[in-house]
Amino acid sequence: MDATTAPHRIPSEMPQYGEANHIFEMMQVTRAAPPCRDTGRRPGNLCRGTRNMLEQLLIHRPEEPIPFMIDYLQQNNDNVPKIVVLGPPAAGKTTIAMWLCKHLKSNLLTMENLIAKDFSSLAADARRHYQKMKGWILDGIPATREQALMIQSLGIVPRHVIALSAPDTVLIERNLGKRIDPQTGEIYHTTFDWPPEPEIQNRLVVPAGISELETAQKLLEHQRNIVRILPLYPKILKVISADQPCVDVFYQALTYVQTNHQSNAPFTPRVLLCGPVGSGKSLQAALLAQKYSLVNVCCGQLLKEAVADKSKYGEVIQPFFEKEMAVPDGIVKKLLCQRLSQLDCLQRGWVLHGFPRDVDQARLLTGRDCTPNRVFFLNVPLDSIIERLTLRRTDPVTGERYHLMYKPPPTMEIQARLLQNPKDSEEQVKLQTDQFYRKCPELEQFYEQAITLNGDQDPYTVFEYLESGIINPLPSKVP
Repeated sequence: MDATTAPHRIPSEMPQYGEANHIFEMMQVTRAAPPCRDTGRRPGNLCRGTRNMLEQLLIHRPEEPIPFMIDYLQQNNDNVPKIVVLGPPAAGKTTIAMWLCKHLKSNLLTMENLIAKDFSSLAADARRHYQKMKGWILDGIPATREQALMIQSLGIVPRHVIALSAPDTVLIERNLGKRIDPQTGEIYHTTFDWPPEPEIQNRLVVPAGISELETAQKLLEHQRNIVRILPLYPKILKVISADQPCVDVFYQALTYVQTNHQSNAPFTPRVLLCGPVGSGKSLQAALLAQKYSLVNVCCGQLLKEAVADKSKYGEVIQPFFEKEMAVPDGIVKKLLCQRLSQLDCLQRGWVLHGFPRDVDQARLLTGRDCTPNRVFFLNVPLDSIIERLTLRRTDPVTGERYHLMYKPPPTMEIQARLLQNPKDSEEQVKLQTDQFYRKCPELEQFYEQAITLNGDQDPYTVFEYLESGIINPLPSKVP
């Protein structure tokens, strides 16, 4: 390839194929493979071979991945749990690990059920669970920095690490009331979690090593070790206070492990903003376009520009404008896809608003360059929409826009000549808002991974939520 002709135009199908099949993420995984503990070398031949395979896949883009590629993708499933739960005695880490295991249908590995095995057996066991595509959850493992390094050097790398913490006085008091069911292994507490069944109550036993002195010694040992373990997981660590109801701790942990970490993989935002009239779509689109250099594509403005430019689509649209009729969806779709497939949209990404308004229109917007990868719904109550729109006015002399509440005209002379757009009448606003919210449920169902935001708040607060939804991976859906 001649470097003097740079920059080269990469086919639009290539990044979209890579995004859709998580190929870029897998390339990042191969680059981040842990080094050998003995030699300090990374498995370069394996990583280079894998990257070559992925590069060939990007170049040829087969409709159906070949068998060995399917196997590779299955072994690198992003939804497989790889979780470490750490914490001091009586912090509830075993309970949280068991609940996560049941909810995520994963495998629970504890030091107790592996105590008779050396670390090579533990590594083999964890790898075997991983290969079964059920993932694993380590309860209290690693307990020391040496264990953490050994696990990491064997290729057992967690995706999420949860560290529970609580004051020593709380943990000692909690530990004194701990009881265990010898038949099921379930942990109960005399104060916080006492079983209602007399049969279970009668067979509960006091576990060994829970006296105040023994607990204090274990807490001291844990504190010495944990400060050396946590720095090994700076980007995947979540510290949760265990001094709160266990259910609250669990839901915080569950929310965290269902969140994918931000990737360095190439990502071109294709953002769709949906919402009723007056929900702030135009403002948010302008803010996103300004900060991230996205192409701001307003459907209504695009139609007007086509007519003004007297393009081939403009000549078709002109009669509908003159008769104040809706432009057919097929024409709008062709004009939109033409705009979204232009070079600036392919390279910088885009933010679209004003289309689609219903499921039928959404189905039309599924072309090669037209499919959004981030969809947001801005929900605003009718009263707020009426306040926003019905008080808007325009100065026919200067073209300046005002709002009688938020941006009133500076003089009575200007106020006297202000005009209201007929579309901003309360009757029209109610009609358009009702039409949107009647079609909204089907549209939200069509865009399954859409993010719904409260648009009835400060615009820059809404913008922060939009930013978070764009720069962070979409949350995994766990059945």
